[in-house]
Amino acid sequence: MKWFDKIPLLPLVVIALLLGLAPFQPEPHLWEKLKMLSSGTLSKPLDIFDLIMHGTPAGLLFFKLIRLVLRPRS
Repeated sequence: MKWFDKIPLLPLVVIALLLGLAPFQPEPHLWEKLKMLSSGTLSKPLDIFDLIMHGTPAGLLFFKLIRLVLRPRS
């Protein structure tokens, strides 16, 4: 996991925000796909790809923050 720890936090935050909120109008793709997932209508391959593409940076950011919080202090 050393490669993961080398990923800088600030660029990851920027990428997660930009891809998570894109397109800004009328509704961000990530929010739309999460609503589709919760309602059970996420079935098209393109929609699943969109969820993965727009959600991956947010997931990486989440795990990065968890690792930073749980990292042993020296």
